[in-house]
Amino acid sequence: MDWGSLQGVLSGVNKYSTGFGRIWLSVVFIFRVLVYVVAAESVWGDEQSDFVCNTLQPGCPNTCYDHYFPMSHIRIWALQLICITTPSLLVVLHVAYRKEREKKHKMKHGENCTRLYKNMGKKHGGLWWTYLMSLLFKTGFEAGFLYVLHSIYHQFYLPRLVKCSMFPCPNIVDCFIAKPTEKRVFTYFMVGGSGLCIILNLSEIFYLVFKRCFQGCKKTVKKEEISMSKKRRNLIFQNSIEKQNPVEFN
Repeated sequence: MDWGSLQGVLSGVNKYSTGFGRIWLSVVFIFRVLVYVVAAESVWGDEQSDFVCNTLQPGCPNTCYDHYFPMSHIRIWALQLICITTPSLLVVLHVAYRKEREKKHKMKHGENCTRLYKNMGKKHGGLWWTYLMSLLFKTGFEAGFLYVLHSIYHQFYLPRLVKCSMFPCPNIVDCFIAKPTEKRVFTYFMVGGSGLCIILNLSEIFYLVFKRCFQGCKKTVKKEEISMSKKRRNLIFQNSIEKQNPVEFN
């Protein structure tokens, strides 16, 4: 898999991300993709050939391996990294849509016409919702893959020895996992990185929502102040007219 091309595409997301989003992208590519490519793949290697059982019964080691490792860690992490990075492309596509719309608007009304968007990458309107949805998708994928990994491998733990009695094994046989301690360390590291990304995504969601609420409250207060100032001006104007044209009472 060419992770470099994926990094090149997602680097464009940095222009439209908040500070939390930039930290998230750095964590993904430095502490997860880089560790996955440089170390994790070589540590796991050919897992099935390194899974040794103390029996010569044909098919027994394969059956036991499939029972204890229904899905490889490496493939789960590869699928997870693809799923959590893909939603970020929604933001890039939305900005590209804005640029194309702006281009067509200028072709129709001329170069000196009023722009549809003052800032293409500013998160307001539909782009704000697209950005928020991408964060929700990323958080959901992260939590989902952690749950799958936790369910399959029982609290992310890899034992040195497993006992198997699956058919066609003649009896309970002992099977040994290659480099279990090293694999356990990398598993905990990748799980920790995933947990950190979830925290960053949730922090960014809260930041966006609170910022939006604060801006909404600020606009409401400003409108009320403008309305009050207009009322004061009208009241002053009416008082000045009454002073200029006093009403005589009998």
